[in-house]
Amino acid sequence: MSAVDVVIMAAGKGTRMKSRIPKVLHRLAGRPLLAHVLDSAAALGARSAIVVTGHGAPEVEAFCADWASAGGRNGTAITPQPVRQEPQLGTGHAVQQAAPLLPDDDLTLILNGDVPLVPTETMRRLIALCGKDQIALLTVDTGDDAGAYGRIVRGAAEGDGDIPVRAIVEAKDATADQRAVTEWYSGVMAAPTRLLKKYLALLTDDNAQKEFYLTDVVKHAVADGTPVLALQIDDEVEVAGVNSPVQLAELEREVQQRAARRLMEAGVRLADPARFDLRGELDCGQDVEIDVGCIFEGAVTLGDNVRIGAHCVIANAKIAAGAVIHPFTHIDGGAQGVVVGPGALVGPYARLRPGAELGAEVHIGNFVEVKNSTLAAGAKANHLAYLGDATVGERVNYGAGSITANYDGAHKHRTVIEADVHVGSNCVLVAPLTLGAGGTVGGGSTITKSTPPGALSVARGKQISVADWQRPVKQKK
Repeated sequence: MSAVDVVIMAAGKGTRMKSRIPKVLHRLAGRPLLAHVLDSAAALGARSAIVVTGHGAPEVEAFCADWASAGGRNGTAITPQPVRQEPQLGTGHAVQQAAPLLPDDDLTLILNGDVPLVPTETMRRLIALCGKDQIALLTVDTGDDAGAYGRIVRGAAEGDGDIPVRAIVEAKDATADQRAVTEWYSGVMAAPTRLLKKYLALLTDDNAQKEFYLTDVVKHAVADGTPVLALQIDDEVEVAGVNSPVQLAELEREVQQRAARRLMEAGVRLADPARFDLRGELDCGQDVEIDVGCIFEGAVTLGDNVRIGAHCVIANAKIAAGAVIHPFTHIDGGAQGVVVGPGALVGPYARLRPGAELGAEVHIGNFVEVKNSTLAAGAKANHLAYLGDATVGERVNYGAGSITANYDGAHKHRTVIEADVHVGSNCVLVAPLTLGAGGTVGGGSTITKSTPPGALSVARGKQISVADWQRPVKQKK
């Protein structure tokens, strides 16, 4: 494939979004619209990516920098270069701002920051159609009203090839006959850069909107004898743009339904594909079951025979074979990740935070929170407990209402609970300390010092009972 420089138009105000957030930063499937476009450009192997900014430029440019510093979606090496369009005088004017940054030696691919789902393979097909001396347009024929999109006007057939494009007519400038055309321009164009620059220099604002239309490049190319071809696709979703919250929600549902269908075709059992949300990447083994209302974010791996209960939120986690995540559990691995071992039981209403690592057959029950802690095989914390910055040995039983007090106001400290320890209910373990193997901590104890193996440790006030004690009585007014 030829070297490709990508121009992404992201300067629009997005008035119909009725939002202070720049349109291209609104989220689809958990990621900004612009992120999807940058991901595709990077996957294409583009030599460079120029992002034309305008409305909300500081926020859009900051996002581009963050995207690059994070290595894009999959560690791809491309650094978006912002260029501002001020004022915004149309799509042609937007590309004119990028033109000085484009080398003349190869091709330019023009994308839109609010059209997030153009597949990389479709981009490759468009580039191949463009070649070295033609302009290629991505078009769709819906067979019905093309709405506000620019209509494709074709000429006579030439030889055995496709009927060439003679013009793109913006809807507001179209005649009645032209408005009846059902093939429309998606806004995606590939062109030899030297020719693109030549025709950009010829644009004028002699039209109903008094703007410089990028689509007029076609008119000048035709007049110059440059062939203009169209790659017509039949999947409108690939080139669907977002201009309003309604359109964003509609596209979200379409994306989620397609993701659900791919998983089910791979063997995953979804209780209801209409109540499933994937906002990252989900890799599933065999015989995985996912109940309704679950959300998956970041990178999640589910091993064979994993069962996910209803209304769980799971982000950046690896869940091993046979594990069961009961309903209403929240797992968020952040940058550290979360690991759930084979056969583990988690929830309902449990919370696993970054750095939680559960071994085989570990039980984490209702309203238990685990953060930056490892639990070895067979350990159990079944009720109303907190384990933070802890190392928990095999077969430990951690009582209801017990916590590790891991923060002294300035620093975090670690608690080590060795194998076969039994911690009673409502205990406070003040880190740093170690509970020796096989030991027992009596319920209600506040432990501030390490305990020896096999010992019973109790640290609480002596019980006092006052006979015939009368409670205070509220005085009547």
